[in-house]
This record gives sequence, C-alpha cells and structure tokens, in this order.
Amino acid sequence: MTRKTLTLALACTLYAAAETPVYLNPDAPIEQRIEDALSRMTLEEKVAMCHAQSKFSSPGVPRLGIPEVRMSDGPHGVRAEINWDNWGYAGWTNDSVTAFPALTALAATWNPALSAIYGKNVGEEARYREKDVLLGPGVNIYRTPLNGRNFEYMGEDPYLASVMVVPYIQELQKNGVAACVKHFAANNQEQWRGNVNPTMSDRALYEIYLPAFKAAVEQGGAWSIMGAYNKLWNQHCCHNKRLLEDILRGEWGFDGAVITDWGGAHDTREAALNGLDIEMGSFTNGLTTESEFTYDDYYLGKGFRELIQSGEVPESVADDKVRRILRLIFRTAMNTGKPFGSLCSPEHYAAAKAIGDESIVLLKNSGILPLDPAKTGRVLVVGDNAVRRLTDGGGSSELKVKDYISPLQAIRSVFGADNVDFAEGYRAGRPMYGRVDEIPAAIQDSLRAEAVAKAAQADVVIFIGGLNKNAGQDCEGTDRESYDLPFGQDVLIEELINANPNIVIANISGNAYAMPWADKVPAILHTSYLGTMGGASMADVLTGAVNPSGKLPYSIPVRLADCGAHSFGVESYPGVESETGDVLFGVCAPQQTYAEDILVGYRWHDTKKIPARYPFGHGLSYTTFAYGKPELSAKTISPDGSITLTVPVTNTGSREGAEVVQLYIGDDKASVLRPLKELKAFDKITLAPGETREVKFTISPDMLAFFDADAHAWRSEPGTFTAYVGGSSTATPAKAKFRLTE
Repeated sequence: MTRKTLTLALACTLYAAAETPVYLNPDAPIEQRIEDALSRMTLEEKVAMCHAQSKFSSPGVPRLGIPEVRMSDGPHGVRAEINWDNWGYAGWTNDSVTAFPALTALAATWNPALSAIYGKNVGEEARYREKDVLLGPGVNIYRTPLNGRNFEYMGEDPYLASVMVVPYIQELQKNGVAACVKHFAANNQEQWRGNVNPTMSDRALYEIYLPAFKAAVEQGGAWSIMGAYNKLWNQHCCHNKRLLEDILRGEWGFDGAVITDWGGAHDTREAALNGLDIEMGSFTNGLTTESEFTYDDYYLGKGFRELIQSGEVPESVADDKVRRILRLIFRTAMNTGKPFGSLCSPEHYAAAKAIGDESIVLLKNSGILPLDPAKTGRVLVVGDNAVRRLTDGGGSSELKVKDYISPLQAIRSVFGADNVDFAEGYRAGRPMYGRVDEIPAAIQDSLRAEAVAKAAQADVVIFIGGLNKNAGQDCEGTDRESYDLPFGQDVLIEELINANPNIVIANISGNAYAMPWADKVPAILHTSYLGTMGGASMADVLTGAVNPSGKLPYSIPVRLADCGAHSFGVESYPGVESETGDVLFGVCAPQQTYAEDILVGYRWHDTKKIPARYPFGHGLSYTTFAYGKPELSAKTISPDGSITLTVPVTNTGSREGAEVVQLYIGDDKASVLRPLKELKAFDKITLAPGETREVKFTISPDMLAFFDADAHAWRSEPGTFTAYVGGSSTATPAKAKFRLTE
C-alpha cells in the first residue's frame, strides 16, 4: 500500500466518523473545505506544508488525512521515478512513458487543437503515475538562440505562446493534474541562471515576457506557477514581491500555489512575505542521521515558524499559504472525480505522431522532396541524430521511454532496409549533464571520411544531425557554446555536398543555428525533438505521406550578431559579473540589460531591416498557396468597436495541404518605438487542390495597443494602421490600411 493510499484510507475513516469534517466532503464548496481544514491545523502542520519532504513531494497533514503533493518533471512526458531521498533513478520497471514532442515542436504546429490533445494525453500519463503536479508547461520567451532550454518553451512571440499554452493547461487539468507553468519570469538563459539580474523596461516586461503567463492564469486557469531561478529588479523571482504579489495575484487574480524552482529560495523573510507557497529543493536527503541539514532547515521551515512564533510575522501569512496549498490539494490529490489515466496507449502514440507530423518545418525545397521510395534508389543516412535516443539527457526533461522510433529505423522501414546505408559522419558522445563529452579529432576525421566516401556511391543523402541534449547544447543548466553546429558538422556537410549534391538536410534541434551551406543544398527540414514517434514523423514528411505544415516559432538569424539580444555586447547577453550579490553555483550576481527592449525576434529583424535567414512563421508545403485581396468591413475602428478583415486563400498546387494564415498589425506612426508589425491572430486551414477559403479575422482596439509604463496601462493611439496577412512574418502579400478614431 502506498503512502498516499494510507493517507486516503485515514481520510475515509475520519469521514465515516460521527463528526464528518467538512474538508473531507467532496461535495462541499472548495473554499468552505479549505477553511474547515485550516481551522483544525497546528502551526507546525501549516509550516510543514510550505516546504519539501522529499525530492518531488511536499507534505500534507497525515493526522487529518490530507495527502501530500506529488510532483514530476515535465512537460514533454512524466519523468522516470526519482528516489525519495536522493537524485538517483529508482529503477522501477513500470515508469516507462510516452515521450511527446518538445514544446518548441508543439509551437511549430501553430495548431491550438493539437495543444489540447497534447495536454489531455500527457495529463493521462501523469494521472496514471499518481502525480498531482506536472512541472510545466514552459512559456519563457526565446530571446537568444544560445539559451540551452529554448526547446522547452514556445518560441519568440508572446501571442503565439499565449494561444498555444491555454488548451494544454485546460486539458491537462481535466485529469486532476495541476499545470505548474514555468519559469516566472524572465528565465531566458541558463548561464548564471541562479542569480543573473536582468534589467528591462516595463514595456518589454508587459508586451513580451508576461503575456503567455497572463494567458496561462486568466484563460488557462493554471493551478500552480513555478518561480524562476533568476533575479528581477534585484530580487529573486521565487520571492519577488512585484512579480508574485503585485502582478500575479494583484493584477491577474491568481488563486493557485507558487512553487519554487528547485533551490530557488534564498531568504526566509522574503519567502514568507512575498508570495511564495511551497519551497522545493535539492539540498538534503532529509535524514537527520545522515545529514545536518534537513527539510525543516529550508527557508520556509523552522526559520519561518520562528518568525511567526516571535510575532515578527503574523500567523495569517502562513494561513494564506496553506489556503492556496489546500486549494491545490483539493483540486488534485483529493479530487474524487479525477479519471484513472493511462500509460503508453495507442491513443497516446497517435497523439505524439500527429503533433510531430504538423511540427516539422520545410525550410527549403528545390524539388527534391518528397522522395519516392520506389524511385529514389540507394539512400545514405548520415548523422548521429539518426540513431541517437534524443529523450536522454537535457536535464529535467529527460524521459524514460517505453518505445522510441529513430529516424534511421523509420527510413529503413519505408525505403527498405537493403536500400538504406548508414554512416555516423561524426560522433557526439554520451548524453552529459554539466560537462562536455569530447571526442578525439582523429575519430571525427575518420568518421567524416567514411561518410563522404559512401555519399559518392549513393543516389540520395539524408543528413540527420543538429544539436542534442548534451551539456552546451539543448540542455538545462548550460547555454550553447556557439551558434554553429557542433562536432564539425558544417565541414562534414560541405564535403557531403561536394561528393553528392542530392542531399537533404533534416537536422534535429530545439534551437536556431547557423547554416553557411544553406544556399548549396536542395532541401532543408527543421525538426525539433519529437519523442517516441519522431522518426516516423520525419520519414513520412520526407516521402510525402505527410505534407509538411509546420511554421517556425522563432527566427533563424544568419549570424548570431543579427539577433537583437547579441547586438549590444556582453552587457545584454550573458551579462557582466558584479562584485556584490549572493553566491549560487559559484558566481556573484551578474548584471544584465535587455537593451533590445521590445524588439525581440522578428520584431528586431523587421524593424532594424536585418533579414533573418528564415523568418518567424516561415514554413513551406508540397503544395502552394495564393492570397487574394483582403477586404475590411470598415475603414475605421472606434475605441469601443471592431472591424472584420476577410482574405481569400487558395491552394494553387496539386495536393491537399495546410497553411497557417497569419495576421500582423503595424502602427504606421506612433509616439513611442513600436515594431514594424506584430502577430495578432492566425488560423491554420486545410485546403484541397484548387479550393479557396475566406479566412476572417476580427480586429479590435486592444490589438492595436502598447503598454504605457507611465500610466501603467495599455493604450491605443488614434491613427493609421496596416494589417499584413500571409504565410510568414515577411511573406505578407495581403495588406490593408485602416484608422483608429479618437
């Protein structure tokens, strides 16, 4: 019998007693249950609920039959079981899961319906594993392509991230599993993540870095939020008064629990008074016989209790925290209406495949794709990622998968094993966390020579390289070391091109990277980490069984210097170490300025006229689409009105395909700096050959507003605006002007 089962058994005993506690009645109003439970608790029990009791759980109140809160890393799947008192894997045989595509892949689908499917299915697996809180999804903004954790987020645009995160949360929580949206806020790099202290304007904060969190709370109804490691305004985010009290609870009305990132608390008084509810961490095994530091020594442990007992902090502060924790427990662990869940079901695999299919972005195609297996001839697959299990490594998102279809396995299945040869080409080493696994140059030279020799004998070469989950690449705890591909891949690609020009680049990466060879290859696929069914999705796109419809959720700059965050020196990224500040992870608090301000991603490229190699929203199809003339329902819009924009879109190709119709709006003349245009709406439509559909967008005044920091309010200025409609941030052939009146 599990610990939670024992607790619930006690609850049933209490419920059957003569005096039925209100808090145990699932039919009673939840706020009444909270107050009843709170009234029965001692101060020691209240404080105990505010900090961890193991690596992935916080206590309930066993005396009252209130169960603990069990958490698990996510959001791409439920992490393998971790030991109760150390970071080793427990070695269970029943904790293998479905690996769903990374969130950057989900964002690349531009399909909110798939986001709902994603949340539903990953929630079923979390419920089956008896988890109460899934630590995700992540919605930090893609500010720099060097951020090692970008693959866990939803791209560079706050509107896209906002639209995509809401269905995920809603469907996840229908399983009685809380979303823990992370990392609040401005956790936009891994280097010095524990205490980097960024400075940004309120406009950048409210226009770029907060909207997805706001949508997660106000529209998604998230039950918990995870604080970020970094500082903001010289105060750590996990107990940052302005973030947690003023904005999250004050402005957005958040009623859920705030949970630290592991080890993200730094001060007892701030943690007590500034809105933190549950402190999690990594510092102890919790056994007093083996460690002088126990869970009661956490900032929200005995130090918090002593502040209350001395009268320095009123007990009502603890009461407020416990109310929010109880609300979380009643929504999850004590939710008698939650389903049972399921694990690794055919439906989950189908969901992972569908998301992967729509996430793959066709960046370039001169006609070589799709490949016909009956006519292609001899295929050579080159690259470590063709065979590497990319669910390993990466930090907290690492998954123990039951099944994994690699690209090489899927390609051999489609083209025939006898027709497909393989060469490593380069070797990336083992999945590593915290350090780089170096491969001797002589080995890399030998692997490259072998691949080039085989390429000369092949009819088609499919190169499947990119990044992986090793330290210094797409990995928690480290940022990337370079914008270039690692392990000499650029040299290898150039030599493969010289040996055989019939080459398809099908790299896997959760980030943008330099492509100095882009003009020399006939086709490029951009694929994120697609999990269990990833190889099957890639093979189906390569052969045309699936018509690609993914669109980039971030820009791919030509050079790193073309990115706004890297245009102002080290003060902007990664920051400059200071001589003051607390020490965490061995460094003092670096100071950093977000000098690009609101001009993040395509906003920077468009406004500064610095073209990206491949722009935000870009993605090709095996068919083609044409945009007709847009029509407005009116040429003016009043401050309390709206207008409708209608644009016809036609499939001008020979096969069915899906197009993401994107609406951007630009303020032609403003009193403040504004981007050339900003994404305000999109609609993914599927059209048969020759079919035309009218796509309608409603334009309202709030879509025209900017954040006025002086007034601390959103404001729209009367004047002329331009609506841009098309298939990417730069391909917007349909344009229409309108005016906002006084």
